[in-house]
Amino acid sequence: MKLNSTPKQDGFSFPAEFDPVSDVWMAWPERPDNWRDNAIPAQNNFAKIANEIARVANVYIAVSAAQYQNARSSLDQRIKVVEMDYNDSWMRDIGPTVLTDQLGNKRGVSWQFNAWGGEFNGLYQDWQHDDLVAPSVCSALDIDYYQAPFVLEGGAIHTDGEGTLYTTKECLLSPGRNPHLSMEQIEFYLQEYLGIQKVIWLTHGLYNDETDGHIDNLIHVIGPGKVVLSWTEDPQDPQYHRSRQTLSELNGQTDAKGRDIEVIKLPLPDPLYYQQEEVKTISKSSGMLRCEGERLSASYANFLMVNQHVFLPQFGEQYDREAVKILESSLPDYEIVPIPSREVLLGGGNIHCITQHIPA
Repeated sequence: MKLNSTPKQDGFSFPAEFDPVSDVWMAWPERPDNWRDNAIPAQNNFAKIANEIARVANVYIAVSAAQYQNARSSLDQRIKVVEMDYNDSWMRDIGPTVLTDQLGNKRGVSWQFNAWGGEFNGLYQDWQHDDLVAPSVCSALDIDYYQAPFVLEGGAIHTDGEGTLYTTKECLLSPGRNPHLSMEQIEFYLQEYLGIQKVIWLTHGLYNDETDGHIDNLIHVIGPGKVVLSWTEDPQDPQYHRSRQTLSELNGQTDAKGRDIEVIKLPLPDPLYYQQEEVKTISKSSGMLRCEGERLSASYANFLMVNQHVFLPQFGEQYDREAVKILESSLPDYEIVPIPSREVLLGGGNIHCITQHIPA
């Protein structure tokens, strides 16, 4: 049921990803203008990721009627396959953000979705099914939901679960999202619909991220007052100055509890690019340009935390093992689960982008 109040009014707030999780939702890829070879390599990659997550949480996969049997045969029998309409498979952005109250009750937030920019710079022109996914997921979970009055995607926000929200100006203030709202008005809405006390605004996201700089490619909040930051030591890399600016911004303020923010540098992979064989079977599209030689927005920070496990992207690249070691050291109570995910990356995101966790 859609509610007419706000989460803040009702005592609901945004819990941290490192808090206990009951379910993880995903959506099955099939869009031919985003996924190569009729999405078959992507489907294999999504299935591997889903099957790994299913070891530690309930997993639900939204799937079209046409792909239902294909998905069902590829997935672990523990995974629940749910027939649903959607336009593309970025469940972090089209699914609900689920909040909790002090009694453990859950409610969802359905954000307005416009394909990362609407008519200004959206990646596709028809997103009407995407915009209905969050209410559909809430219905499947049998929880009530709030309809937020502004455009936002789940990949644009991170929280510590203790009142601090992290986001980027590049994304939330982009002309394709909410040009009629000021930064102060957006911050008010974030407080009302997420029950948070402080917004930490970082200037930029990751270089060449087609979502206009989602926070989940740049940093990941791994504990109260503790974040990992995508980092490069190469001064020729366009991300070099962005990461240093982000570090300065994080060092220059405290979180909602007044804590200094500990920043752990997580290396970026060496620059990765679309290969000719990876783009030749992608259908042409006006919004999603997939060109040989274009840089991919690859980041190890785009991982998923679920019940003391980290599902970490791997790229077949020299920094893969170093990323694992850094997270093992930073999160000693966690099992780090490295998963090759280049096929997800080719679609424009990674493991965090294709999953939406539901708090326990």
